[in-house]
Amino acid sequence: MAKSRTRTRRWDAAEHLKTDADRAAYLEAALEDGDPALVVAALGDIARSRGMTEIARQTGLGRESLYKALSKEGNPGLATVLKVIRALGLRLHAAPA
Repeated sequence: MAKSRTRTRRWDAAEHLKTDADRAAYLEAALEDGDPALVVAALGDIARSRGMTEIARQTGLGRESLYKALSKEGNPGLATVLKVIRALGLRLHAAPA
């Protein structure tokens, strides 16, 4: 009897972030977790869901540098994070813990 192979593919959150509400909820969940690397990765997923080329144009940053900065290994500066958030049409809010 031949073994059957199951084909899999890597799950990509960006493919499932269809609406602004989805994107905001995803970022909110990452912020609540508190892990800076997770927040940066979530921003990368959200930016890819909207189109990295368009986000690069709106922020004035290079597309390749955005991919690198918003990767799991990326470490973007606060100015970059704020530009990306603004380009995504999102806002950060502060609330008492």
